[in-house]
Amino acid sequence: MLSVVIPLYNEEPSLEKLHQELVEVSSAQGYSMEIIFVDDGSTDGSWQVIRRLAEQDSRVRGIRFRRNFGKAAALDAGFAAAQGEHIITLDADLQDDPHEIPKLLAKLEEGFDLVSGWKQHRQDPWGKVIGSRIFNYVVRRLTGVRLHDHNCGMKAYRREVVREVRLYGEMHRLVPVLAAARGFRVTEVPVHHRPRQFGRSKYGPTRAVKGVLDLLTVKFLTTYGFRPQHLLGVTGLLMMLLGLVVLVYCLGSWASWWPTWLVARFPLQPLAVGGVGLLVLGGQWIALGLVAEGMIPLYGAGPKPYTVAECVPSDASWPMSAGPSLTADASAAQTMPSPKPAPKTEP
Repeated sequence: MLSVVIPLYNEEPSLEKLHQELVEVSSAQGYSMEIIFVDDGSTDGSWQVIRRLAEQDSRVRGIRFRRNFGKAAALDAGFAAAQGEHIITLDADLQDDPHEIPKLLAKLEEGFDLVSGWKQHRQDPWGKVIGSRIFNYVVRRLTGVRLHDHNCGMKAYRREVVREVRLYGEMHRLVPVLAAARGFRVTEVPVHHRPRQFGRSKYGPTRAVKGVLDLLTVKFLTTYGFRPQHLLGVTGLLMMLLGLVVLVYCLGSWASWWPTWLVARFPLQPLAVGGVGLLVLGGQWIALGLVAEGMIPLYGAGPKPYTVAECVPSDASWPMSAGPSLTADASAAQTMPSPKPAPKTEP
């Protein structure tokens, strides 16, 4: 089975057309397909459209968040619910062309584990294009993952990849980096990118800043994620070594070991205080590294970073692999009468 995961926020006008195009691709290629819409707390009528599509087409499933948790959380929920061995993600704004899906799947058949789309001819405002190119250049330089378009929402995954990679923050755009760090084979394929037909882009300066911060986080996780003491401990030892050198200098000055001209150049009391401070700070960094090492086994054991308000269809067809947060909320939805119309959630 092929699972198509579509995170969305306020994309009501495009959903029916997107569903129609996916059905066309499924019929033309003979795919056994499930379509999973993840409503990330939309405030328009997106959820009502998803409910209607689920009633009309048994291949459609829907997950609605209680509020806006972000695209990474929406993808994580969609991955947890997906039953297919191959998983496709694409944006709901119709800029990603579903007819490009066979291209991505063909690369998976060649033996790759993750295939990212490459929007060679982007149909976006120039400011967004330039910002994206700068971001992708920095990602390539810092991580060594040579993709032209980490931001592309259209990707294909083997099931093993989404099981191994945990998403949070704004890390959805850095999934190829996380996957490559775990030894998965990553590649890209050019895809057709269409102009936006409805609504407006949700890209802005704040998202760019978050993306840079998450890039630094991913760089740390992929380099020192399972051995933080190699970074924190080494930094702490260097601080302690520098502090020790300063204190030796101060003690030598007080004991008249050093020439008078050398002592006169460097006031002793501030240096002594600084040396002690470096020793203490270095010890704290080493202790922090030990604490981080001890927390590694707990990584990923916490609750999901989102809560689900409702799932459609609200029956036993939802997979148990969806995790405690999703299955618990889905079960709760079965016992509650469905509101008509479905209530809108505040972002």
